[in-house]
Amino acid sequence: MTLKPLADRVVVKAVEAEEKTKSGIVLPGAAQEKPQIAEVVAVGPGGIVDGEKVEMTVKVGDRVITSKYSGTEVKCDGVEYSIVRQSDILAIVE
Repeated sequence: MTLKPLADRVVVKAVEAEEKTKSGIVLPGAAQEKPQIAEVVAVGPGGIVDGEKVEMTVKVGDRVITSKYSGTEVKCDGVEYSIVRQSDILAIVE
């Protein structure tokens, strides 16, 4: 099954959270923060959203930082994805 986002929506897959701190302490699963860095898997076509023209500036393969509690989480073929609006993407990681 494939996810094809509509309008200004973007499908992202979270990058795995760090299991160790910089000082070498191993974190249990419950102590790890929800990752904010994600990889773009699919991009909608843009168009007119809320009366304004939206051009998509992200592309498949970009690593991005999203708002912490944004988007809708979905599971497809056993893999977890989030569908967010392009406006919920804060930055592209280069």
